[in-house]
Amino acid sequence: MYTKLNLDNWPRREHFEFFRKFDEPFFGLVVNVDATTAYAEAKALGVSFFLYYTHRIAAAVNGIEEFRYRISGDEVLVYDKVDVSATLTREDNTFGFSLIEYNPDFTAFYKGAQQEIERVRQTPGLFTRSFEADNLIHFSAIPWVNFTSLSHARSFTLPDSCPKISVGKMTEVNGRRMMPVSLHVHHALMDGYHTGLFFELLQQKLDEKV
Repeated sequence: MYTKLNLDNWPRREHFEFFRKFDEPFFGLVVNVDATTAYAEAKALGVSFFLYYTHRIAAAVNGIEEFRYRISGDEVLVYDKVDVSATLTREDNTFGFSLIEYNPDFTAFYKGAQQEIERVRQTPGLFTRSFEADNLIHFSAIPWVNFTSLSHARSFTLPDSCPKISVGKMTEVNGRRMMPVSLHVHHALMDGYHTGLFFELLQQKLDEKV
């Protein structure tokens, strides 16, 4: 479900009109987050750390209205909920696109995510399903690399305003478990201020217990 943003009353109307005409309207940054508490909680619960932090990221995304904005023609849709399209790896090291539905209840989210992981593992190819709407984040994990920057392959002719989030290798720094998180967002929909809100909320979610 979605509503349409009233562009006439939107303080960022001029920003929207300006940046949406760019060939490359996305901007991005990488921030190291503290995953110490989240990792310990995942281990205590006996659950996948990947799915644990994926849920925390999805909770932060859904907690900020601008991350639920999507461009549709000349309009901006405001979705009630944003799900996760994660790249899921198979045993042969290929991956397929998935759809993991967000649920604020971690147990429900975890169960649905496990089912989706198994479905992708048993389904060949890249596009393992159709996507009916763009209330998604494009999500990936690169747990082998402690990256400090990241870029994405993109088709500039493909209409796309979904945030893109990637997580890198967790490393220990001064007794804390730190993890790089890359965020790319559409500048017509948000600014650096909103990325700051996201990382602040994400850290809060990682420090909380589910």
